[in-house]
Amino acid sequence: MMRKAHSFEDIPVMADEIADLIAARFGGARRGERPDLALMLRRRGGALPARLRRRAARLAEAQRLSRQPRVARQLPLDRLSRDHAALSAHLRPLGGAARLQGRAVGIAASVAFALLMVGALSIWVALRQGWI
Repeated sequence: MMRKAHSFEDIPVMADEIADLIAARFGGARRGERPDLALMLRRRGGALPARLRRRAARLAEAQRLSRQPRVARQLPLDRLSRDHAALSAHLRPLGGAARLQGRAVGIAASVAFALLMVGALSIWVALRQGWI
């Protein structure tokens, strides 16, 4: 399998993609805001497993260091691309459609429970009043 060769210019792109995925999955970004990975880790990093949190911290540090081109050329790109792949694989599976479906099922369950409670209350009142 041929892997795409990364350059140090790809580091901010990879970090921004992971920050967007964390914001989409766990929240933490205000409306219209695109926070960097370091800020997203401070806000919602605890939602990641410890191993992935360390990988995300490495990627965030690389994003900070990549602002200096001489330092960025010394970063381990293969390790950073593996970190990006692992984080993407963990954060991607729950897409927008699945999240919307889960929210709809939650609302439907709440409505069904409320109707069940209203029905039980009305039967109880009818029994107390002697109508049944």
